Amino acid sequence: MKRLSSLSKSATLKLFSPFFFTVLWACILSLAPQGAYSQKTSQVGNLQSYENEWLHFGFALGVNSSNFIIHSNPDFYKYDSLKSITSKPEPGFNLGIIAELKISEYFYLRFVPDLAFAQRDLDYFFIGKAFDANRVKKVESTFLNFPLDLKLKSKRVAGNYGGYLLAGMKYTYDLASNEDVDNTNLDINKQVIKLKKSDWAYEVGAGIEVYLPYFKFAMELKTSFGLKNILINDNTIFSNPIEKLNSKIILVSFTFEG
Repeated sequence: MKRLSSLSKSATLKLFSPFFFTVLWACILSLAPQGAYSQKTSQVGNLQSYENEWLHFGFALGVNSSNFIIHSNPDFYKYDSLKSITSKPEPGFNLGIIAELKISEYFYLRFVPDLAFAQRDLDYFFIGKAFDANRVKKVESTFLNFPLDLKLKSKRVAGNYGGYLLAGMKYTYDLASNEDVDNTNLDINKQVIKLKKSDWAYEVGAGIEVYLPYFKFAMELKTSFGLKNILINDNTIFSNPIEKLNSKIILVSFTFEG
């Protein structure tokens, strides 16, 4: 158990260190230009007519952490020598475009379709003669995401800064799904975790906006939770112990809007 705990801690540190340094670097880049323009814009702010326009476009770059929420089968411990199943997230990235429609002074409708590359690992821990101690099944996905969010934004602070909250739903389609793979006659090392191609999820998030002279830059943190059971149980030693799998994704985005 101590060994598993140490492995879990090292995996977590490995995963979130890129997030920490990426966010820190983005903060430095976004705040640095403000010093040069602070004397000119401290009173009136950049992009003064931005809030008067009813439609805005832009693009988004993101770093994601994809994971599973595992619901074990009630008869979990009856499956051979299996002792535990854990989900280990791996970092991925997103590329998206932004369309934002103004509804009122503080409410906006936000549509950010994107292409996401993600990986989630299921770690099976066995004790027995026929298996090694651990077997890791990698689940690689290429998502097409179609999120529609309601955004509540604040008034500007110090002319060039603001914040916002958002919540909504998204439809996800996995282009790399193994749904059609037949595990029946495959060696146990070649068997895959079969997942459904489509999923629905709800998401919540928050962000900080910086109004620069020529565009608006934002840093956003968003979490989504899948609503469907995406596991396809095909009667293998890897799928039988799991009753249900739901997706969970954390996304840090950097957006540029004109």
